[in-house]
Amino acid sequence: MRITTLAAAAYFVASSAYAADFKLPDQVVWSAYGTGSAGYNQAVAIGAALQEATDVNLRILPADNDIARMEPLRQGKVQFSANGIGVYLAQEGVLAFGGKNWGPQKIRLLAANTGGGVAMSIGVAREACEKVGKPDCKDFTYSDLKGLRVASFKGAPALNTNTRAWLAYGGLDFDDVETVEFGGFGAAWKGLVEGTVDAAFSASNAGQVYEAASSPRGLAWPAFDPQDKEAFNRLLSVAPYYINVHATVGGLLDGTEGRDMAAFAYPILIGLDTSDADLAYNMTKAMFELLPLYSGKAPGIDGWALEFQKFDWVIPYQEGAIRYYKEAGVWTDKAQAHNEMLISRQDILAKAWADLKVENPADWKNVWAERRRKELKDAGFAVAF
Repeated sequence: MRITTLAAAAYFVASSAYAADFKLPDQVVWSAYGTGSAGYNQAVAIGAALQEATDVNLRILPADNDIARMEPLRQGKVQFSANGIGVYLAQEGVLAFGGKNWGPQKIRLLAANTGGGVAMSIGVAREACEKVGKPDCKDFTYSDLKGLRVASFKGAPALNTNTRAWLAYGGLDFDDVETVEFGGFGAAWKGLVEGTVDAAFSASNAGQVYEAASSPRGLAWPAFDPQDKEAFNRLLSVAPYYINVHATVGGLLDGTEGRDMAAFAYPILIGLDTSDADLAYNMTKAMFELLPLYSGKAPGIDGWALEFQKFDWVIPYQEGAIRYYKEAGVWTDKAQAHNEMLISRQDILAKAWADLKVENPADWKNVWAERRRKELKDAGFAVAF
């Protein structure tokens, strides 16, 4: 283990000195989104800060879908994963994580990017606006996606769930559009640029979004009305982790006054309940102590700041991370109670899964879906999916 202690005079960022004091192995390995994505770009910037400040090498294992990012974590090939909202689906044991070889995972949160001014939405090629008679895209709405070619992502249930959620916002479902399946996020957005698909889901600050915005086909974000509660409730019925945001970072957003959109935490740095608590503590500490070094180095990256951490979200925190937050003076009794509630919820899911494996029903998918909902409801927990 390398003990990292930097003198306060060694670095000056934004006219203030800071000292890093944490312990990490010579190499830390994360899984992350594929190259060019916002999550990957932020991981690279964080890795560069680690290297500069401490000589610790952050090795990034890129992967284009939820399963591919979670599998190395489950197998112990990476210590942490800078993932997307697919971690919530893994926790719930739904969609691709509802098969016999997966089931509900005891995810533990270290930190999340929740304040970077980034939105999550379906982006639309400007040519698609022309197809529905709105060539300037100004009044293009989610309901106008009807009949258009919309990307779906093989092996990426989180991306597909978010796509379905935005379709629901517009009163649509996959049956109302022409779905075009792609092997991953990057391939889908390449298809949007090249003209094989009209719309695809993304964070607004992904590299592919910027590429699409500057391509001949162009890009547009459908109109979002924060006052339309009925539409937003349709969104939440599919994806309960969304919140309203004022988006200022990303393709067509940078340098503007921003616009009303919606989002969820991304990227989300996670381990498991079995992750080493000391390592999780030091990784969490490094994320915040090195922020001055990686601030501004990738679109939306400043949303990792301590002030943006949400301790009442949908995934429990890792015990090592909690140790850091207590030291930082931001962990409250309310946060502890909420965390214990979430862990209890995970325990119920885990027991339901273990019991079902003993029973081994032939119709696993449907039996698990029903059992999962029943056990959560009986225990007084909210049920999504």
